This record gives sequence, C-alpha cells and structure tokens, in this order.
Amino acid sequence: MTTQHQHLVYGHATAHNSLAFADAGTATEEAAEIRALAAARTWGEARQVRMTHLWNPAGPEYHEPEDGYADDKPFTITEVGAVEDGTWPRMVTERAFTVLPQDLQDRYGKRQLTVHDGDYLEIPVAGEGDLVTELRERGYEVTRDDALINVLDGFSLGSLAA
Repeated sequence: MTTQHQHLVYGHATAHNSLAFADAGTATEEAAEIRALAAARTWGEARQVRMTHLWNPAGPEYHEPEDGYADDKPFTITEVGAVEDGTWPRMVTERAFTVLPQDLQDRYGKRQLTVHDGDYLEIPVAGEGDLVTELRERGYEVTRDDALINVLDGFSLGSLAA
C-alpha cells in the first residue's frame, strides 16, 4: 500500500467517458489554479496567475506582451495554444497510472493511446463499485467528485470563466 496517494478523488471524466482518479491532497488546489486562469480577463491578469501544481500556459515564458499579447488585451483561455491543442491541463485520465496500484490498473482499466497527448487509462464506469471497494479494502479513502475531475481535465474550460 502506498502512503503517498492514500486519499483519492475520482469521478466520471466526460471527455473520455471513463472514470478518472487524482490525488485528493492536491486536486482542489490544482482545480483552483485552472479556474483562476480561466477567470483572467486580460493577458496581464493571466500572466500573473500563480501556479504551484501546474504550469501557466499563458505565462510570460510563452506569451510576451511584445508578441501581440499586451497586458490589456482581452484574454480567453480557449485561445491559449496549449489549451487549444489539448496539452494543458494534462488529461486527468492519465493520472491513474501514478495513483492506482498496478494490479488494479490491469484489472479494471485499459491503456488507450492518443496520437498527441500520450496514453491514458480508460476505466469503464461499470467497474466503479468493485474498484472503489478494492481501494477501500486496501486502506484508501476514496471520494467521488465528478465536477472536480472534469475541471482537472479542462472540460468546458471556457465556461469556467463565467
């Protein structure tokens, strides 16, 4: 049993129609970072969003004011290159590779390959009850939060700003 990821949050990841798992210790803070960036109204605000767990795809190392991203220019998160191409935030369904025990990954999930974004673990919703039971039997605290999982996945990022 791992002590590093004993409390997991999970839910139905809409984009992949799969269960997804994340470390509950950082998930809420990561979601707050995603929401904060989505809420930025200008590029200047977006550049100022502090990231502790994630990297800021609108940060000054990626979008300089002199490159057409002036501080007062309106900011829309869905126009950021890394968001448009699906590399930010990372797919929440890939986190299962690091937070779930290997034998449970093998039993309940199937590795899916994507062309651009790497692999993810597809876990059918039908296996939820048995998988959650096994995790709890191994000492994991497991909480379902579909909304949090989908924020972590970047699902409907544009609507997060509303």
